[in-house]
Formats: sequence, C-alpha cells, structure tokens
Amino acid sequence: MTSGVGERFQEETKYVRGKIESWHLTHIPRPPPYKEYHNLKRIKLPQPQKKGGSGIWETIQRRRSVRDFKDESITIEELSQLLWASQGITGGDKYFSFRAAPSAGALYPVETYLVVNAVRGIEKGVYHYGVVRHELEMLKYGDMRKEIVKASLGQEMVGEANVVFVWTAIFNRAKWKYKERAYRYVYLDAGHICQNLLLAAVSLGLGSCPVAAFYDHEVNAIIDVDGKDESTIYLCALGKIEKK
Repeated sequence: MTSGVGERFQEETKYVRGKIESWHLTHIPRPPPYKEYHNLKRIKLPQPQKKGGSGIWETIQRRRSVRDFKDESITIEELSQLLWASQGITGGDKYFSFRAAPSAGALYPVETYLVVNAVRGIEKGVYHYGVVRHELEMLKYGDMRKEIVKASLGQEMVGEANVVFVWTAIFNRAKWKYKERAYRYVYLDAGHICQNLLLAAVSLGLGSCPVAAFYDHEVNAIIDVDGKDESTIYLCALGKIEKK
C-alpha cells in the first residue's frame, strides 16, 4: 500500500540515533522573533491580572468544549486576560522573553490573530496580537462572521462566538534550528497555547471550543497571510456560555 502524506510526514521527521544533522540551516537566516505590523490602528490592552482566579484543579475539572454561545459581549479586560494567559510574555527582557505557553527552543513560531465579533471596547474586525506591547493591531474593520463560518466548514458556532482565535505558524522561525522536525514542534506549540486558552476561559466563566476543521486558504485570506511562509494551523471559538 502506498503511504499517504501523513505516514511520510511521521517517518521523515523522526530522529534516528546517529543520523541527527547539525542544528543550524546555513541557508535559512534566523527570522525576527516577533511579527509586528506598522502604520495600523493599535489598541492597547488592559494589564492582565496575575493573581486570584479559580484553582487549577477545579479549572481542569470544569473544562468542557462549549458550542453554544450567548448573544452578549465579553469585555476588553477578559480578552486581555485570555491573550496573556495563552501567549503573553511572562518574563525575560527586550532581547529574549518567556511566554505563558512552552515552545521548542523558546522560538515561538505561532502567531495569534483574532476575528472579533462581540467584545466591548473593540470594533468588529480582524486583529493581530502584538505580543511585545500587549496590544491589538487592526488588520480589517467590519463584521467577518459570515466569512469565518464559511471558512470553518459552515460551523455556526464560530459566528456566534464573541471572538475566534486564529493561530498561524511562521515555519522558518522553527526550521532555522530544527529543520524538518520543526513541523512537529509547531503543532505541539499550538496545542500548548490552546490548552492555556481553554483553562483561562474556564477560570473567567467563559466557554470555548477548539476547531481544527477549516479551509486553510480561506482562513489565510481572512487574516491576510500567504499560506506558505505563514499559514493557519488551529482555531478556537470563545464566548459567553449559553445556559440550557
């Protein structure tokens, strides 16, 4: 039986004793550690809280995927907390920082975008999370619910959510060091980030649901990335919980 791309990916990214090449790829320069947009409208986010909240064991016990969201906005303070908890800077200096979620080699190849549907204090539209300044950079203004639902295989919950987190990978940020193995690490990084978001949502009394089923090119078009050097790898719908 001819192996599919999944089997080839798994095989060709394995580490085999005695066959690990030197770390660095000389033909790939190290990309910048952060993605920043210039000449865009910026929204400074409130400082996140770093104390209090529900205990970790209770939070884990309560975590469930939520697909029914209330027609009620979340606050900019809640969004700030969620962004910091999932991928915010937790230590270091201007040259090197640690984030809330782990990353292979501390390279942090995953970028965060938002499709904002209903957040008090923030206009509807598409945003990039500027990690260094803990702010949002506005890419597009307007209601994008129809577009994100269509791109998510018609899953209505992403249109009903207050905000949809869209995670991309800038692959060379990891390939610079880890070559083909980097692809494994990128997806592991995204999982770490998403789990932080899910637990942070529970702690704030919000609901969330990870989404891996989407049309890649269509989501890439919504956030204006090329799908090659940077491409969407994971989504998460998040919002107020609709009580049944």
